[in-house]
Amino acid sequence: MSEPSKGVPSDAELAELSREELVRLGTELDDVELVKYQDRFPVKGTRAEKRAERQVAGWFLLAGLSGLAFLGLYLFWPNEYQSPFAEGHFVYSLYTPLIGATLGLSVLAIGVGVISYAKKFVPEEEAVQQRHNGGSEEIDKKTTAALLADAGQRSGIARRSMIKRSAGFGAGVFGLGVGVFALGGLVKNPWAEGETPDSLWHTGWMHTSDNEKVYLRRDTGDPGEVSLVRPEDIQAGGFETVFPFRESERGDHDALYYALRRSDNPVMLIRLRPGSEPVKRKGQEDFNYGDYYAYSKICTHLGCPTSLFEQQTGRLLCPCHQSQFDVVNTYAKPVFGPATRSLPQLPIDIDEDGFLVARSDFIEAVGPGFWERKS
Repeated sequence: MSEPSKGVPSDAELAELSREELVRLGTELDDVELVKYQDRFPVKGTRAEKRAERQVAGWFLLAGLSGLAFLGLYLFWPNEYQSPFAEGHFVYSLYTPLIGATLGLSVLAIGVGVISYAKKFVPEEEAVQQRHNGGSEEIDKKTTAALLADAGQRSGIARRSMIKRSAGFGAGVFGLGVGVFALGGLVKNPWAEGETPDSLWHTGWMHTSDNEKVYLRRDTGDPGEVSLVRPEDIQAGGFETVFPFRESERGDHDALYYALRRSDNPVMLIRLRPGSEPVKRKGQEDFNYGDYYAYSKICTHLGCPTSLFEQQTGRLLCPCHQSQFDVVNTYAKPVFGPATRSLPQLPIDIDEDGFLVARSDFIEAVGPGFWERKS
């Protein structure tokens, strides 16, 4: 390889230089000293080289197979909601972990494959460079591009068809999977009849067709122990978390357990202090029973439990992101923090036996927003 002329060559001279000459010129102009620059496999076609090639190709192949598995699971695995007590719940519950694991494995395999290729085939280099200020000139760009091209040529990517095909397979399937994942939610219309699960519109407080009473019960730590709530159980300024209960569920351990664990069931039952004059929401003026007000415990920001109540200010607080809901002056409307919607209010009353009951389910969806919810 001939030596390039000293100094900066003219455009005509630059066009005549080979890639190797551009590499050497680029290092000289950048005050770079190549301490070490050699091929990983100076002798081509050795067993070690072929073994390294198979290892890299294996990672890309794994990425492609994982991407195909993700596509198959995403498109065909049962993903319609199943109750925890339904026969197919176990299969349904595997949907999210499986698509997460397969897509994650595809990403991991591509990353490991790229890193493995760089470590096993890109020329081993040790360089020392002086630092310079300012942007790069045209000659610097050309010599840098030549250096990258030289590294690619020396790594043998052009002749490693196994790696090229496996990398194309892995990256292609992964890209297809990401596209399906991004657009898959647009395939079905959630507002179409039969597409939206009832659980998104109703909670455990929903009345059945026979209009069975739904009592307010406390959680004693034992799902089988039913402790119903009376007004006199709560002192002025106090509160209690309550859950729905139906007499038809008495003795049914699974139903009782599920009522305590269903995420949209918890309700904060609050007894305001004497002298409070709460502002009531239009259309919900009779949802309370005297000084007793019941609000969903699920924060409308991200679904955390609003488990703190300040007697003095009449505010419910969410400990996760500090949203505050004023139950006295603004019918549980958010007055601080990231939440933007009021807590839904549960209409309550008292039955002939003196127990607090829910008159109906919430009239608006509970918790954070989903899709284009209109409430």
